Amino acid sequence: MGVPSTEKPSKTTVVEPRESSIVEGEVVDANTLEEREVFKSTVDGVDFRTVTWQRAILIFLKVQIATGVLGIPGAFGTLGAVGGVLSVIAWQALNTYTAILLADFRNRHPECHTLVDECGIIWGRLGREIAGVLFLINYVLCTGSGILGISTALNALSNHGACTVWFSFVGFIMITMFSSIRTWGKMTWPLTLAFVSVIAGVLVVVIGVSFQDRPAAAPQTGPFDLGFHVITYPGFIAGITASATIFVSSAAGPNYVSVIAEMKRPQDYRKAVYPVGFIVGAVYLSFSMVIYYYCGTWIATPSLGSAGPLLKKIAYGIAFPSLIVSAGLFNHNSSKYAFVRILRGTKHLQSNSPIHWSTWIACNLVAGFASFIICSAVPVFNDLLALIGSFCGAPMSIIIPASLWLYDFDHYRKGNMKQMIFYGFHLLLALLGVFVFIGGTYGTIVTIKASYTSGGGVGSAFSCADNSNTIAS
Repeated sequence: MGVPSTEKPSKTTVVEPRESSIVEGEVVDANTLEEREVFKSTVDGVDFRTVTWQRAILIFLKVQIATGVLGIPGAFGTLGAVGGVLSVIAWQALNTYTAILLADFRNRHPECHTLVDECGIIWGRLGREIAGVLFLINYVLCTGSGILGISTALNALSNHGACTVWFSFVGFIMITMFSSIRTWGKMTWPLTLAFVSVIAGVLVVVIGVSFQDRPAAAPQTGPFDLGFHVITYPGFIAGITASATIFVSSAAGPNYVSVIAEMKRPQDYRKAVYPVGFIVGAVYLSFSMVIYYYCGTWIATPSLGSAGPLLKKIAYGIAFPSLIVSAGLFNHNSSKYAFVRILRGTKHLQSNSPIHWSTWIACNLVAGFASFIICSAVPVFNDLLALIGSFCGAPMSIIIPASLWLYDFDHYRKGNMKQMIFYGFHLLLALLGVFVFIGGTYGTIVTIKASYTSGGGVGSAFSCADNSNTIAS
């Protein structure tokens, strides 16, 4: 093909096609796959392809251990010790597997930048547009939960020194500044600092609650019921809402896809996904179980407030960088999707032109402001996480990954017994996603409505009230 004979032949990759010719396989030149990548290697503009698998570990860790870790202990209060532990293990394993499904599909179709592009391949333009709306809603809600966490932290640190809406607006400004970093590779070190800060902050709470005679939120005199239960029997609404909270804490697969698109060697992504899945599961189990054991049902939401006023301030102070970075990551993802969608196929995508910069900054500001509006309208941390998990996480982290596999391996439906079992498993996986989507969304909406109706410590939309329980109402 015009290549001098002195050069080594290009490497090849075997890709399994959808058709029954899978026995023969389809040989695709690695250079052809590289040409289909969204971001190209360049020396003249912005080089997005700078992430190694080692850096991907750091990114994936922080993507997962974000605001979700602050809501899991509260979910244990509903599900009990056994139910909580089983939920963490099951959802962590399932979300790790579906993340691999998303990533494998992306590597077989390297023109995909996000899950939205993947949906465009299997469902056409309409499917792509619907997935795009869902993608934006998901990350706007995730960013909103992060801004809500920031406002809670600022209320705790300042003894509710200002209106909560103003604290949320400050959070919007800070997370937008961080999310405006253009590439995942340049985020690595801030992410490392944020990961250390959230682990240290949660450790303060874990150690603090173990030295207290009784939970800080419990009556400080007289007898009281701790509320620690090995097994509980929650109703459907409470159970599905708590389970959705745990589910969303590890449903980071859709976020992985855009990071893998910026890896130097996208095929190395499994070296990062497997250890991250194990580490995150271990962190969630150990931290949540200890807090639940010592606090029972007297767990604050977010859980950093569970060890009393002083330790709450210390924990929030230490974990504050992580709250900013976590929300910034989510805002970066929604902004990057819109940015690539607008400039894809133009010279401005990887240049330093005024159009490049103005588009990028505008995407960050619009997405961040939308998140600010959401967090002010739904000021209930755990319920917001559950809403994300049910309405957005179930389709994006269960239904769509299963559908992608069914699309590429449609021939398994009429294959041998092993192939048909695999096909049936992924079909059931998609049906599980439908159940979580419908049941979880219904349960969460009912819970949020009940919280507003009963008061329950929930302020109204755009309320200035303290959301950290620092100031007695």
